[in-house]
Amino acid sequence: MKVFKFGGASTNSYERIKSLAHILEYHKDEKVLIVVSAMGKMTNALEKVVDAFYEERNEDALKLFQKIKDYHLNQLKYLITLHWEKATTQLNDFFTEVEWLLHDKPVKDLNYYYDQIVCVGELLSSTLISYFLNEEKLANEWIDVRDLIRTDDTFREGKVDWDVSKKLVSEKLLPLFEQNNFVVTQGFIGSTDENESTTLGREGSDYTAAIFAYLLDAESATIWKDVDGVLNADPKEFPDAITIKELSYKEVIEMAYFGAKVIHPKTIKPLQNKNIPLFVRSFLDLRLSGTVITSNQNHHMPITIVKKRNQALLTLQTTDFSFAEGKPVNLLYEILDELRIKPNLTQNGAITLFICIDDVDEKTEKLAILASSFFNVNIQKGLTLLTLRHFSEQYLQMNEANAEIILEQRTSDTIQQLMK
Repeated sequence: MKVFKFGGASTNSYERIKSLAHILEYHKDEKVLIVVSAMGKMTNALEKVVDAFYEERNEDALKLFQKIKDYHLNQLKYLITLHWEKATTQLNDFFTEVEWLLHDKPVKDLNYYYDQIVCVGELLSSTLISYFLNEEKLANEWIDVRDLIRTDDTFREGKVDWDVSKKLVSEKLLPLFEQNNFVVTQGFIGSTDENESTTLGREGSDYTAAIFAYLLDAESATIWKDVDGVLNADPKEFPDAITIKELSYKEVIEMAYFGAKVIHPKTIKPLQNKNIPLFVRSFLDLRLSGTVITSNQNHHMPITIVKKRNQALLTLQTTDFSFAEGKPVNLLYEILDELRIKPNLTQNGAITLFICIDDVDEKTEKLAILASSFFNVNIQKGLTLLTLRHFSEQYLQMNEANAEIILEQRTSDTIQQLMK
């Protein structure tokens, strides 16, 4: 049994969906669970629908959703011929699921509505791909992941109930492989025991693939991307970025923690627990071996570079010159948790705390206002956080020559520099 995850970039055009089918052609004699993300930037589009609905701009929400409907129905024309009517009916069922909600008024928390609406992106894309594969004579079964992955009701960050999910996978998923070698399902989403949709966190389709690999005791999981594998830097920022052929679970978690957009941070733990290898490969070029992630340590790591722009530095000083510890600090971390803010860098002084965060939406201001009841707060915006792992002093000197460093933190193998 293998688990393949295909992200939005691999499903955003007819040509790329054909490539997806081409990959599966090589594996048609194997049992493969296919985990599919929403097409292209569809999650972003659905988030705009959520915002309009929650602001009670129902007409705007319906117009925005109509564009999403039109997009998928247009894709249907290109992809499906033989079973066009059945596919249309299934898409319409999902459209109705959302539209029924959009005609109402919000009476629950934003996160609840986010999950009920945004989850449709994966349901639509996986439906189209399943029908397309069947037409390409790659017989498969489609299943709603909400019937398999059980979570609690922490909307937008559903916590998996592993015992119940394992039972559901055994009862509902495994029998499908007796009929066909391929089963298509969705990433990113699950459901509560009350059948309310949940999501597993942004970019959670990687995590879904790992969940299934764990529950199925898969021989491997593969994430198919539009890059050659895991790179040591963002190629848009660093054109000479190279592919890292082998990585350890530990190294990938470190990279994800520091903000490298390679693998969803929660993905690694289920795989590591059962020592299941994770492959990151390019769906654009099957000749490339990509990256393999296992328990083996790579002792020849290149410098890995993560650059995060649009950072804000909050300098928090105690109001009475007391040490920055105890109750005020505990309250501060409660606020961070409540606002769902993960600090990218923290540093303590005797009476001062420094916290670097992503400067998104209005969260920075909310944090500053709430923290000002027990700290004097200063905010500096428009900063960049550079993280280097396995760095060389030579590279460091080259970088420092062109930057004004505001805050720095280093260990034996990692340095973080916050700069203007």
